[in-house]
Amino acid sequence: MSGARLEIIERNCKGCSICVEFCPKNVLEMDVFLVTVPRPEDCIKCMQCELLCPDFAIKVHDE
Repeated sequence: MSGARLEIIERNCKGCSICVEFCPKNVLEMDVFLVTVPRPEDCIKCMQCELLCPDFAIKVHDE
């Protein structure tokens, strides 16, 4: 299964880390106050990060 492309909209991200906490595959990490995507190939496209983000700062795209 190929990974998804995760788009981080930096101007919207407030660094709450909700997406990091709920990612079942640990695809996301915090880099001080901004989420990063160090392992996009592990993404299973569950959409939890996008659905739970209170600021619409992350989008999951099929690749």
